[in-house]
Amino acid sequence: MTFGQLFNPIAVGRAVFTPSRPDRVHDPMVKRVQILRTAVGLVAITWMLLTYGLAADADAVVDDRFGQIRTALIVLAVTFPVAVAAFVASARPPHRRLFLRRAAKPAGALLALVVTLAVPRLITGLGYVDEHTDWTASAGRVVLLFALGAFLLWLAPFALYGIGQSLVHVFRTADLHETVPPLLAMLLVWELALFDLFRGAYHSVPLGARLAFLLGAPLSVTVVAMWELRRLRMRHGITLRGALLR
Repeated sequence: MTFGQLFNPIAVGRAVFTPSRPDRVHDPMVKRVQILRTAVGLVAITWMLLTYGLAADADAVVDDRFGQIRTALIVLAVTFPVAVAAFVASARPPHRRLFLRRAAKPAGALLALVVTLAVPRLITGLGYVDEHTDWTASAGRVVLLFALGAFLLWLAPFALYGIGQSLVHVFRTADLHETVPPLLAMLLVWELALFDLFRGAYHSVPLGARLAFLLGAPLSVTVVAMWELRRLRMRHGITLRGALLR
């Protein structure tokens, strides 16, 4: 990446959140299905939130989505090292060391998104900026205003692009191995469904809609993930057992 590209948030986001392992299998059909699954899921959940009054308007929908993204990041922050450790430990040498080395980029993508979403809250939480800040009090404040404005204008598309790519590529875990994204997606989505179940989410909607909320995402993701694993096996000869040398 060149110095000039650092000013392009999409180019930086592509470098951070998109799998880049040279020998990774590229299957356009799998990518299209992943994007379609993500888009359909977001549209369906947005429609249900507005239909059943769980969100009053578009802003409330956005707040709800970001709330679930924060929850997903917390769950993934716990799940990711455990899942990767189990995957690496299950592999036989020499793949064990290879997978451990490959785990750096997915871990970096997860960390980058966590930091990106935390930056605005850190700026206000540390007391540098609040609603009473007088931006014209000094020349330094004016410079800080323009610097923060430019940074946040860069950060917003970077964060949105990162969220989208993370949903599609499951935090670029294909850099670890092609079978990891569908497996991790299934694990994560069922964990989130159990979390929603135990916290009593969507209690104000009819039973049928509640079941659709709770089971729609994990079932659809599971179907897509199983199809992806089957396609990897049938079309490309890639299996979990082969990855682990079992």
